[in-house]
Parts: sequence; C-alpha cells; structure tokens
Amino acid sequence: MNASSIEEGKVFVNLKSVLQPSPRKRAMLRVRFLVWRISRRAGGWFKRLLDIVISLIVLILLSPVLLLVALLIKVTDGGPVIFWQYRVGKWGTPFRFPKFRSMVVNAEALQAKLKKASQHGDSITFKIKRDPRITWIGRFIRKTSIDELPQLLCVLTGKMSLVGPRPALISEVSQYSLEERRRLDITPGLTCIWQISGRSEIPFAQQCQMDVDYIEQQGILTDLSLLIKTVPAVIVGRGAY
Repeated sequence: MNASSIEEGKVFVNLKSVLQPSPRKRAMLRVRFLVWRISRRAGGWFKRLLDIVISLIVLILLSPVLLLVALLIKVTDGGPVIFWQYRVGKWGTPFRFPKFRSMVVNAEALQAKLKKASQHGDSITFKIKRDPRITWIGRFIRKTSIDELPQLLCVLTGKMSLVGPRPALISEVSQYSLEERRRLDITPGLTCIWQISGRSEIPFAQQCQMDVDYIEQQGILTDLSLLIKTVPAVIVGRGAY
C-alpha cells in the first residue's frame, strides 16, 4: 500500500468518525441540544415576563403624564388623540400600531409633497427635520419619545417586545431585500440598537445591519443593557424628529 492510499484511508476514518459518531458522542450531542433548547425557551419566557412587568410599571407610574398629553393633543386641534397604523410584526404579520398623534390630522396626505425633503433621500424610510406637519405638542412628545408610550399596550399583548427591531410600515417592508427581511425574524420592539445610537440620523442600511447584529447576539443581558441605555438616549433626544 502506497503513502497516498494510507493517507486516503486516514481521511476516510476521520470522516466516518464525524458522520457516524460513537454512541457516547451521540448521547452527549443529544444532551447539549436539549440544554440549548431549554435555555432558549427559558430566555424567551424570562423576556416575556420582563416585557409584562416593566410595561405595567411604566404605564401605572406615567398614567398622569399620559392623561395630560392626551388632553393637550385633544385641545390643540380637536383631532383624535391616538394615531393608528398597520405595522409589520414577526414573520411578516401585520398588527395595529398606536402612537400619540404628533402631526396634523391630514399628515399622511401631505407626505407626498414633502418627499424630496426627506433626510434619508431616496431610501425606503421617510424622515424630515422640522417637519411642518408636526404640532407644537407633537414636537415635545416626539423629542421625549412620549408619543411611543401607547405601544406598551402592544408589548402587553405580545405583538411587540420592549427590545427588538422597530416595526416597519407595510409599504416599507414591500420594498425590502431578502437580507433586510431578516428584521422580521423576531418580535419587533419599543427600542433597539439604532434607536439609542442616533435614531433618525442613522441611514436605513445601517439600521438594518444593527438589527441583524442584535438578532444574532440577542439575550437577556443584551436586552437589559439596551433598556438601561435607552433612558439617557431619550433624555438627550439625538435624532428624535
């Protein structure tokens, strides 16, 4: 038997040991897989519990502020207090998404006229500084992120989580590339990495990459870190417009 045949035999034996592991190795692999599944489920349960507890506490503590904001929105122009939209959730499922109304009643009809002024250029998303459609109270609640607080109701019902990619409009998702659709792999959130890193100042492509990075490294410690960092980000208000 020549050296080449011997070497091929070694490769075959090594390949066989990988493809057909011993009973002991198979048992160890099953145990490791079972531990991984349990840890994943436990993490999901804890994340859900965290969502419910924190959402309830925030809603109760800030209820006077929410009532005051609702009153100011109503007396400003007599329009509805809550603005409802359909957003896209996990695996592309649409759901009703509430915000305190921060714009004039016919804001969506006026958007086409302002499209060229978008800070994101020809991007899928539309963001504009000093948007003329925003009311005086709307400018304040946007700067402080108070307009997002009604979404805690979506967190309580499980349609959203405290941390996750921000839910996009149906019209935006319809233009997503295959890579950008990875944002839909998990439940959308109230806050995310790019929300605490500059919000609307972050280009759309970079937002997507940040969301994918979160999906790949998500965990309880990551969520807690993002929630803690959200507080100073809201206070500073960078990119909030």
